[in-house]
Amino acid sequence: MKNKRIIAWWLSILGSTLLRAQEGPKQSFEATSTEHVNFLPGGTIRVDHSYGHLTVEGWDEPEVVITVIKSTNDFYQPDQKEQAVERFKKVRVVTERRSDKELAISTTVPSHHIKFVTPNRKAGVTLEYRVLVPRNSRLEVRHDTGYVWVSDVTGDLEVRSHTGDMIVMLPDPGRYAIDARTRMGNITSDFAGKSGNRLLVGLVGSHLSYAREAPSRRIFLRMGAGCITIKQGPPSGPLSRSDLPDGGRAPE
Repeated sequence: MKNKRIIAWWLSILGSTLLRAQEGPKQSFEATSTEHVNFLPGGTIRVDHSYGHLTVEGWDEPEVVITVIKSTNDFYQPDQKEQAVERFKKVRVVTERRSDKELAISTTVPSHHIKFVTPNRKAGVTLEYRVLVPRNSRLEVRHDTGYVWVSDVTGDLEVRSHTGDMIVMLPDPGRYAIDARTRMGNITSDFAGKSGNRLLVGLVGSHLSYAREAPSRRIFLRMGAGCITIKQGPPSGPLSRSDLPDGGRAPE
């Protein structure tokens, strides 16, 4: 009798395994959304509480384009897509035009998902942001964990990240006042300046200070645990709506 129960148990496991194999391999799901916001050059754009991969690039149009790609961290059977995509609703990226000269892009996660989570796994969702801004905007970023890339933005920059890596591409020529600091991690820069390592609560960090005569742009960078790279080079050239994959049209 006992052997029959064991055989039946193994047969049920084998049956469920074969059924899952017939349904297809598990996979991750993703969803992409794009928002266009009219915004005049010279204003301030704030990115708050972002996490994952953040790319901000300057362009020659009087608008901000925010593309957000959400993907599930876990893998699901093909017929579980609705269950998997339901997670995307828990993480919201919201834009708020506070004035003609101020735009905020903020990410909200349910409070019970904020504590005790693995980096980049809030609510089981990873985010990738691709943001186009008027080139001479002033940019302020408060990033949590992940990768940050900023390029071709000619206004003042203030970028803070808790953990990860940060790359800032500064168009040349430019009169910059650069203040970059990490609590734990290295700083690599194409701009020569006063730099050194420091000891803080047992962690080795780096500091770079650089200023041209009569600087016209302020670059303020802060990283918790991770590296900062500051590159200098020519602007990438004009970028306009026609360069977008959809020709600059809002998604239907």
